[in-house]
Amino acid sequence: MRILAVLLLLALSACGDKEPVSPAAQPRTVQAAPSVHESEKGNYAVTELVAGLEHPWGLAFLPGGDMLVTERPGRLRRISKAGQVSAPITGLPDFFVDGQAGLLDVAISPTFASDNLVYLSYAEPNLRGNKAGTAVVRGRLQDGALQDTQVVYRQEPKLSHGTHVGSRLVFDDAGHLFVTQGDNRVAAAAAQELDKLQGKLVRIWPDGRIPDDNPFVKRADARGEIWSYGHRNMQGAALHPVTRQIWTSEHGPMGGDELNIPQAGRNYGWPVITHGIDYSGEPVPGSVGKSAPGMEQPHHVWAVSPGLSGMAFYTGDLFPQWKGNLFLGSLAQSELIRLELDGDKVMHEERLLGALKQRIRDVRQGPDGALYVLTDEVDGKLLRITPAVL
Repeated sequence: MRILAVLLLLALSACGDKEPVSPAAQPRTVQAAPSVHESEKGNYAVTELVAGLEHPWGLAFLPGGDMLVTERPGRLRRISKAGQVSAPITGLPDFFVDGQAGLLDVAISPTFASDNLVYLSYAEPNLRGNKAGTAVVRGRLQDGALQDTQVVYRQEPKLSHGTHVGSRLVFDDAGHLFVTQGDNRVAAAAAQELDKLQGKLVRIWPDGRIPDDNPFVKRADARGEIWSYGHRNMQGAALHPVTRQIWTSEHGPMGGDELNIPQAGRNYGWPVITHGIDYSGEPVPGSVGKSAPGMEQPHHVWAVSPGLSGMAFYTGDLFPQWKGNLFLGSLAQSELIRLELDGDKVMHEERLLGALKQRIRDVRQGPDGALYVLTDEVDGKLLRITPAVL
C-alpha cells in the first residue's frame, strides 16, 4: 500500500509542473460559436480563436491588437485579432528543449513604438548541450524576423536538465525588467546561495545592466542581479495596477503553491521552509518545516497545488464585476483561478474553465478588455473570454 500511495502521489504531481510530450499539431484558425459558462458574477463566453499551437507558453499584445505567442518547442508566432497565425518568426537563438524547458515568455519593450524590441525568456543550452539555464534575448521585430538580437541575461551556472527554469518577464514603471526563474530542481539548495542565480527573482535594466539600487549589488559574495531569493519555480508574474509592485506565483512541491509580493533582498525560504511535501510523500530534503527565522511566509498559499502558471490583474471595463481581480492559470487542476482582493489581501477564490479540462498556461488582459488564455496542450488553444451578453 505504501508503494501504491507513492506512485499515486507521483502521478498527481505530473499534472502540475511536469510536462506531457505528444506529437505536434498544426496551428489553425478556428471559426466556431462561443461556449457559455457560468460564474458567481454572471455568465461568460469562451471563443476558441486558434488551435494546434504546440504547448503555447507566453502571450504579449502588440500595438494594434495583434499578439505574439511562444510555443515551448521553440517557435514564436504573430497572431491577428481574427486568429490568423503567421509562420514562425525567424532569427531566434538556439533553445534547450526538454521537459519544461524551451521557449518560454514573451514581452514587448515599454518603448516598442520607437524601438520595436521584443524580449524572450528561454532555456539556454550550455556548450555541451546537456544542461540549461534561463536566459533572456531581445531583438527588433521587423519583416517576420527578430533582428539585431542580443542576450541581455543568462543564468549561471547552468544546472537544469529540463526542469524548473521559470520564467516570466515583467517591466516595472521605472523601466526595470524582472525575470522569474526556478531552482533547476537538481540543485534546490542553490536557491539559498547568493553567488548563484537559481531560485532567484532578478531585476535588470533592459540592456542587461544591473541597477545600482539592487539589494546585493555591493556584496562581493552575491550576484548583483538578485532582487529576492529562496524561490522554487516561478511561472507567473504581474505588476499590481495600483501599488505597482511585482507579484509572483510559484510551484510548491506536493502542495504549497505560493503567491508572493517579493521585496528587495528578502528570503522566501525554499527549500528550507515550505508548505508542501516531497513527491516521495516524505518531508522535503533540507526543510525544517513551514517557518524559520529570517525567512518570509507566502503572501497566499494553496495546500493542494493548482500548478500555478501565468497571471494577470484585470483592469478593463468589459467585466466591471471582475475589476481588480487577479487571474492565475492552473496546470494541475486545469482551471483559471479568479481571486477577489481587498487591497493586497485575498478575500475569495473562484475556479473557471474547468469544463474545458485544459491545462491553463497563461492569461492576459487584451486591449479590448477581454481575457486571453493559452492552454498548455500538444493541441494548445488561444481562447478569448468575454461577457456572455454584450
